[in-house]
Amino acid sequence: MLFGGGKKKVSKETAETRGDHMPDLNIPVDEKFTIHFKKNGGKFIYCINDAEISNAIQNIVIENNWENEPFYILNKRLAEKFSKESISYTDNPRDSEVFFTTCEHLIAQNGSILVCSNQLLEKKVNELPSNVVVFATTSQLVESIGEGLKTIKKKYGQKIPANITTLKHFKATAENSDDFLTYGSSTKNLYLLLLEDL
Repeated sequence: MLFGGGKKKVSKETAETRGDHMPDLNIPVDEKFTIHFKKNGGKFIYCINDAEISNAIQNIVIENNWENEPFYILNKRLAEKFSKESISYTDNPRDSEVFFTTCEHLIAQNGSILVCSNQLLEKKVNELPSNVVVFATTSQLVESIGEGLKTIKKKYGQKIPANITTLKHFKATAENSDDFLTYGSSTKNLYLLLLEDL
């Protein structure tokens, strides 16, 4: 298993030959997310501890020549968590080619990342830099968008955040999405740093 757990494993060949409209039978949530996320064009880095997360961030910076590129960040706590990294931060999107953020949930059903005003404030996805680095944990994996929205409602009660949307398109595609949650989205070069916390 990718993240551990004891459910039935479906072979890579079976998963890859399954059509877009066939159900993901008996595939654990973590595997299902990984399959769909990679199919969407996302870059996935699974880490078991903070040292691996730190190493992954350094590798992303080197791979993309972002050594002198400040990361655009809207979450001050995220900046504090990663303050020991050799990256600088800015709160001005015009000063950066990289948006660094957290998310609400990882959606297994379609490999998307559910975000809201807690991550984006009032910004639309197409107003963000074209490069995105998302820090998430395995406990944020859910089966469907509906399940993610229910969890948000339960977590925030009467103070449900605004600007709820998904990041789903990580490579250029001719396919138009009919998903209302991705309205106004644009293709992003996206890295997911996923920390095991279960």
